[in-house]
Parts: sequence; structure tokens; C-alpha cells
Amino acid sequence: MTSAGAVPDIAEWNEPEGIAPRGTLIVLPGRGEHPGVYERFGRRIAADGYRVRAVSDPTLDEARTREQVRALLTAAGPEPRVLAGSDAGALFAAGLAATEPGVAALVLAGLVTEEGGSRGATWDDELDARTACPTHRGRLTDDDAVRRGALAERVPPEWLVRAKPEAIGVPVLGVHGADDAVSPLAAARAWYRRVPSAELVSIAGGRHDALNDQTHRTAAATVVLFLERLRVGADAPALARAEDLR
Repeated sequence: MTSAGAVPDIAEWNEPEGIAPRGTLIVLPGRGEHPGVYERFGRRIAADGYRVRAVSDPTLDEARTREQVRALLTAAGPEPRVLAGSDAGALFAAGLAATEPGVAALVLAGLVTEEGGSRGATWDDELDARTACPTHRGRLTDDDAVRRGALAERVPPEWLVRAKPEAIGVPVLGVHGADDAVSPLAAARAWYRRVPSAELVSIAGGRHDALNDQTHRTAAATVVLFLERLRVGADAPALARAEDLR
């Protein structure tokens, strides 16, 4: 069980010893989460050679999270440097991309496109909306530092204004659960269509916490493929392509 006092300001997962780092992924948690919630995702991405850092929930202290991200973007470390956010953290990351230099790309999971949340839900309802993964459901339930009911909180309206999709000048990967009840896929698809350079991957049967759902391996693999392509050029075609054998 994780207690609030045991939550790190910034969680870190490094590339395997002896492997040259291939880039840096900075993770911004969603409403009610904390850096440690992304341990499974962080370890998986780090195993492929990327340095992963997870910062604090921006809905708790926007200025603190912005300073954490800014420090990581300007510190010495492997490039490219990519912001990855979930839920409201994805929206906040999209807004930062327009103002913070050094952001090479965005990975947005379960992007929130409107202010509202799942009001009046019980904890079981919130779990059902978040994830179908029994391991992650147990992790959230046993974690005293996770704020229950957070998905009912409204997203600051100014975040929606700052995250103007037409103004995002870096490549964007969207990862979104096809069955996301918190942020419906149709609304997310409309938002991504307005981004100059974006691709959206929907996860069949996926719920809101796209990086921590039953299909977390598929989501992580999708992120790694995007990062690998980013390293050879933002406009590079897919590195692996299914051949038509008909």
C-alpha cells in the first residue's frame, strides 16, 4: 500500500545499464493520480531504452507541475524530450507544448476535451470508468495517495483554451480507449483532426486510463513505435509495415 507521505515528487525509471538512452519521456498524471501510479508503464518504456520521469498531478498545483516539467526540459539529458499525459494531464501537456521550448512531441492518453467529469460516481463506478485491468484496479484501491472521486472534478476551463489544437506545432500521438466513458472517443477524434500533425490510435474495448488498462502492453508498444519513428524524423513513415500477401 502506498501512503501519501511515500509519494515521490518525481518518479524516475532509467534505461538498462549499458544501453545508451534514446530519449526522455515526461509523464503528467491525470486527476487524482501521482507519479508512482505510472510505475508499470515507466518500467516498460525504460526497458526499451527511454528515460522516463513522472511529475505531480497538475490539478493539485499547476505551478508546481509546470516548474517540474520546465526543469526536466532544460536539464542535461537525452533527447528527444517528449511530454506524455493522461486525462487532465494530457490536456495540460498539450497546453505546455505551445509555451515551453524543448518539447519534441506529445503523447496524449485519454485526453479530456471538456470541463465536466463523472459526477456523483461511487469508487466502484470510478474504477469501472478508469480501467478493466484487475491489477491496476487493485493498485488504485490499495493506494492511499490516490484521490478518490477525482474524476468528478472539473478541468480548469483555461486549460481548454491553452490547449488549442491548431496551435500545436509538434507531432502528436493520441492513445484513446474506444469505450472511454469519461472522454468519449468521438469528441477526442474531433480534437485530433484539428492538430496539424497528429495520429490517433484507439484501443478496442479500452477505458479511460489508456496507459494502465488491460491492454497496457499494446498501449506501451504503440508509444515506443511512435518514439522510434520520432527519432528518425517527425515526417518519417512507419518503420514496420504489414505486407499484403493476397
